[in-house]
Amino acid sequence: MNHRIKSTRTEKKPVNIQRDAPAAPQWPSYKGDSQFVGTSPSGRVTVYVDPSLGDQAMQNAQDLVNDADRVATANDGIFGTTGGPVSVVVFALGGATDGTGGADHMGCDYTTGNAIEVDASFGNSARVSALFEAELSECSMNGNLCGQSTGESLSRWCAAVIGNNALSDFATAPQWFSDGMPDFVSKTDNTDQNADSTGCGMAFISWMMSQGYGLEKIAPTMVNLGDSGTLAQLYASLTGDSAGNAWTNFQNAIANLPGGITNDDPFNGLAQPTQMAHLAPQTAELVGRVFASMVADLTAGHNPEQLAANVRAAMLPASRHKTAALCEPKSKRLLPPGKSARESRSA
Repeated sequence: MNHRIKSTRTEKKPVNIQRDAPAAPQWPSYKGDSQFVGTSPSGRVTVYVDPSLGDQAMQNAQDLVNDADRVATANDGIFGTTGGPVSVVVFALGGATDGTGGADHMGCDYTTGNAIEVDASFGNSARVSALFEAELSECSMNGNLCGQSTGESLSRWCAAVIGNNALSDFATAPQWFSDGMPDFVSKTDNTDQNADSTGCGMAFISWMMSQGYGLEKIAPTMVNLGDSGTLAQLYASLTGDSAGNAWTNFQNAIANLPGGITNDDPFNGLAQPTQMAHLAPQTAELVGRVFASMVADLTAGHNPEQLAANVRAAMLPASRHKTAALCEPKSKRLLPPGKSARESRSA
């Protein structure tokens, strides 16, 4: 289910900055002044802005304050977990103010990656929300899929679903198609900056979604498979078919597309509803734990008695005192095709 966010008019009265504004965190690259704009009603998302950009950037930031809890709750529903607090700064990332500067953060968890940078998008705050979700989803991967082609594809799909496909110009699947469709289903590329491997993942997830496997099923399974997991293993875990059939069946599906691949959703996966996007976070977390437990047991070939016992254990209240998983810092920069991090990162 898509829930469109429309940017509000720029003639709104300027936001009053609170006197007790919290101190900004250390950002991945932004070195300018961080003006506090507000905190979402739940207290989970604190938003700052580069004040030198004026009213349009301020409007982007205020719209993000208003929309952040919707994004965070939908993200919880996809991953079946409850995320932690984050801070976000809106500025001209890479010098752009149309969203094409992308987004950035550090580690793939809520400890090392909770300072998020997003590009301003004057007059189109939906793009800012989508950029925010792209990085927030990586925090929910809890140290897994860090800097991997699988994780990059998953985060972009989360942004597409929750952000109403506001970043359609970031599409990479058409480039993968035109480059001869190298196989990144049977193997995972250890980078998040290769348009071919990211594009393969985008098209593959579109195909899986078109078969009724929503992101609320795909995301927890991919996180459970971890960095070494492949899209072929995702296919096997969800369908029960052999992983060895994933690439061939995927290629056959592409051959039946009347116009080839012209966007990141060639199989119209966005038309499939994401049923968990609006569950209460506690409910989404419970469902996610149970599903992850079942996938792990089925993959390991455990007997029904073991599976039932582990499901019962998964239904117990989760501990809130777990140490956050850490991942080795790698590239987390979300960019459209044709832009490199070096040429678009601000000084």
